[in-house]
Amino acid sequence: MGLDGARSHDERTTATPRTPMPHPRPPARAPFDLAAWASAPRPEADPGVFRQEHRPLDPDRAEAAKVPTWPLLLRAGLNAVVGWLAFVYGTQLVLRLIVLTVWVDHPSSTAVTVVGLSVNALVLAIVIKVFGRMGRWPEVWRRYALPLLSRTVTEEVPATEEEQSEAARRRDPWAVLRQDGAAVAAGRLDAEAVGDVDYVRIRRAWESAQADPAFLPAFVEQVTQRGAAAFAHPSEARELPGRAERHDLLLGQVRLGTAQDVPKNPLTHRSAGFALDPVVLGTSLLAVGPAGTGKTARLARPVAEALCLQALAGTACAVVIGAADADLGPDAWYDVVIAPGDPASRYGLDLYGAAQDPDEAAARLAEALLPDELTARAETARTALQQMVGPFHAAFGRYPGVRELRALLAGEPDALEALVKGLRAAERFGSFERDLEHREHQRGRADDPGALLADRLALLDRPAFEGVFATDGTGRPPFAMRVLDHPLRVRVKLPERSHPEAARMLSRLLVGQFVQAAGARGDRSLFAGLVVDDASAALDAGIVRGLQRLRGANAGVVLLLRTLVDLPEALRAPLFGAVGCRAAFPGIAPWDGKLFSEAWGTHLVRETAVTLAPDTSGGIVRRAGRLGRKALSGTTAQTESVTTREVERLRWSPSDLAHALPAGHAVVSLTAVSGEQVPPLLVDLRG
Repeated sequence: MGLDGARSHDERTTATPRTPMPHPRPPARAPFDLAAWASAPRPEADPGVFRQEHRPLDPDRAEAAKVPTWPLLLRAGLNAVVGWLAFVYGTQLVLRLIVLTVWVDHPSSTAVTVVGLSVNALVLAIVIKVFGRMGRWPEVWRRYALPLLSRTVTEEVPATEEEQSEAARRRDPWAVLRQDGAAVAAGRLDAEAVGDVDYVRIRRAWESAQADPAFLPAFVEQVTQRGAAAFAHPSEARELPGRAERHDLLLGQVRLGTAQDVPKNPLTHRSAGFALDPVVLGTSLLAVGPAGTGKTARLARPVAEALCLQALAGTACAVVIGAADADLGPDAWYDVVIAPGDPASRYGLDLYGAAQDPDEAAARLAEALLPDELTARAETARTALQQMVGPFHAAFGRYPGVRELRALLAGEPDALEALVKGLRAAERFGSFERDLEHREHQRGRADDPGALLADRLALLDRPAFEGVFATDGTGRPPFAMRVLDHPLRVRVKLPERSHPEAARMLSRLLVGQFVQAAGARGDRSLFAGLVVDDASAALDAGIVRGLQRLRGANAGVVLLLRTLVDLPEALRAPLFGAVGCRAAFPGIAPWDGKLFSEAWGTHLVRETAVTLAPDTSGGIVRRAGRLGRKALSGTTAQTESVTTREVERLRWSPSDLAHALPAGHAVVSLTAVSGEQVPPLLVDLRG
């Protein structure tokens, strides 16, 4: 696929030309240092942590680091002075006790030396143990002395030749190729500018070649001929225009922000970069928040960008669905841009998803056509559509177009006559005779589902959609969801402004097709990612059930909602159970926050209660003193009682989620495909 897409046709000129406003030039992007990027440390970390250059925190050090510098140094100094005095006088005291109790007359000089050194060592160890702990000397050593010492040693002691060669090998991104017989290919890559997308793509091809030695010569030949463009994406694109520098394609991570250093966040995530990757997106993510809170700009767009980059690297395929004016990246990011209602759109849409089974295709289409208030009639509508789609496919070897299907469901004589002739010509009339008779009996009745489906299809049978849903080869090339085993990048622009109800149907249809196609893939080596900017019309009971099957299919969905009230009440709780990752944005309604709060549950917190009571202790003198104090100051002497206990509290209450979240932040909980969970994190998404 080429980098095709629908161009905006809103390029109008005005009668009076205006002077264009000057725009500041974007800062020039620094040259990419492949060696530094590839050799950067990526320590193991919990899900959600951006691992590139991450420094894991020691919980003990994190608690100690909360102590300010001057109080820490003052306490260490005071304990050092007191410890020195304790050492001097303690040594003398112990020696005198030894002389008075067990000392012998006229000891040898060796015995005196041994006893003196032993006593000094024993007292010194006790002093260091006691006063070093009270003065936090280990923390002072780690925080101040150790960095200074390591810096001094590094400057004074030059690295050996072995250390220098080892460091050079680690910084060589193509060291594996040189060692395993592809030195020629490595030399060609050294001479070119290689980006992170190229590196991950070529490295993936190398791993495939290593699996079968017969492919090694082909790998070397491809790299030698094309260099960094070897094994390129079918579009020949090797970078995304205007991409943000917050991706680590080696791990498939996209950095969205920073987990805040607050008590509600676990220590392992505080002040660490927050990132998403296929490991957590494979359990699907639900984000809820009003418009303008950053769901699209700070979540959907970065995830779409990450999936497109991974597709160029040959590790993922991306489908992004949203309104035509949603900021989900420029058209140049995508291979296929589908814009129903836009005459400039070059691609159409397959309403049946290129399903091999006509009954399955008809069932999914029937569920997408019906609005939420008519889902009770889904079963009869599904049967009626299958009774038309199946015979048409058997007669003509293809699925019916929108106009053809509408005519059949409405019972137009010419359409039915053509269908019967086609079945007789294909010698399949006997197989579908009962279906046609049943439809004939239903036609004209008040509860005929065919008439309802025909009315719903009329929303897609509009002049604006001419050629978009054609199945006879006369329209635009149709996109079908069965291509999810290729590294394809697809953007669907829904006509929410001009045809809102049609956009709702298409959204539900596309999400349902994705769930079906992703779960039925034979080759699951690519991560299949779907981003839906507004999923309020895209969900039904079948899709929610299908989300749970995506975890084992190397696929995931990112769903954005303005409020859970947009969904039928019967879907809200199952949806929360089907997704593994949940995100709450500022300004959500308290009833939405209640579902998040219940899903995140409770945890144990240490609670301190202070009780004040009148002081009645002591004898006559103390009581008289208290009476005098009360007469002079007007206050009563009180005793203070402090009680500490562990109690269960909500991790995030509905009130906190609705009113206490700062702008630009979100509370996000994660679940990895392996089952590892991360409690809700307060994340700053602005950086």
